Amino acid sequence: MNINISEAIREAKIMIEPVAHEEALQQAKIFVSTIVGIDVGALPIHADMKLVDEQITDLGEMLERRLKGEPLQYILGEWEFFGLPFYVDSRALIPRQDTELLVETAIRIIRDRKYYTCLDLCTGTGCIGISIVKNTDIQMTASDISRDALALAKENADLNDVNMNFVESDVFQCIDGKFDLIVCNPPYLSLDDMQSLQQELTFEPKFALYGGGDGLDFYRRIAREYRDHLNKNGMLLLEIGSGQTKSAASVFDANTSVLNDLGGNPRVLVVEA
Repeated sequence: MNINISEAIREAKIMIEPVAHEEALQQAKIFVSTIVGIDVGALPIHADMKLVDEQITDLGEMLERRLKGEPLQYILGEWEFFGLPFYVDSRALIPRQDTELLVETAIRIIRDRKYYTCLDLCTGTGCIGISIVKNTDIQMTASDISRDALALAKENADLNDVNMNFVESDVFQCIDGKFDLIVCNPPYLSLDDMQSLQQELTFEPKFALYGGGDGLDFYRRIAREYRDHLNKNGMLLLEIGSGQTKSAASVFDANTSVLNDLGGNPRVLVVEA
């Protein structure tokens, strides 16, 4: 087979439309860009460049995986979050743009309050903690119940050249000491949510998604113990689902407020110590 970049993009788009829908063209461009080693924005300039057989084979394998519903990010193996590169695979959730509000809020609070220490609970890929460290002088500890997720987070810390402490812990179980700030994107999908997952989400680790029957199990656990790990005048920041504004806040016996993301959806729960 002898096809050029333009033809490869067109064929890829047609192939993955059943799963990628309105994002099919953009994802096709990303796949072809990855295969040929040319930035997406520069593809039109090289539209007539022919793909070699090995590139065509590799592209076909990527598209087959995508057609089975596997997320684009896992297939690529790397994804950008907060302007930084992160390795991504099935060991942890894919970093999402919605979570950048949690990072932005943490950075602002650290700078305003001159915070010195931070704990990133349920760190997953490490994208939250690593992004905060890259933009502040904070001393960061990152924890996760999953040893595999922690290994991935360590790889990402090395990738982004940051120093952090890592602790294998089920929420606060193995956490020692107190911190100025605690940040967390906990599992918060309810049973109903889990039973109607989009196909791509079925590839992500369920333990990082499922928050119990009503989605609030981890908020309750955190609410019971967080004060023991926060310094005086400390703060807790939690990502929440768009329908959990009142329910998540209600489990905390403290002053709380909620920040909305760019789409106007409630996204970050702020809990004062």
